[in-house]
Amino acid sequence: MSNDLKSILESQFAAAWRMFVECVELCPESHWDELVAKYPFWLVAYHTLYCTDGYLERRETDFKLDPRFHPGGQADIDEEYPSRRFTKAELLEYARHCAEKAKRVFAGETAETLSGDCGFARRNMCRAELHVYNTRHV
Repeated sequence: MSNDLKSILESQFAAAWRMFVECVELCPESHWDELVAKYPFWLVAYHTLYCTDGYLERRETDFKLDPRFHPGGQADIDEEYPSRRFTKAELLEYARHCAEKAKRVFAGETAETLSGDCGFARRNMCRAELHVYNTRHV
């Protein structure tokens, strides 16, 4: 795997991320609690954020919950709904956290790490494919 692949993965993630953040920024308050399929908009955004945050880790076991974004601890992820409703400002703060984390993660990727195991038991793929999976999820 070359540096070109690393650049492609990073740029495609960044493009998807910009679109996601713009959706959150532009969501009118009147739609914040409106359903997107089965869930309110804010919850779909929250789900996207914590999945992105988690999948950016090198291994599943490295994901540490930040009380700013997971005040209910693991239950915020395991339950259908987190412990409380999040505001747009809070989710945009979480989005900034994830964007900074993504920059650090992509900067540290090498041909070796990208071709290695993704580190997530439920995902039988290499790390490069996990980045594609994460981007698609966004």
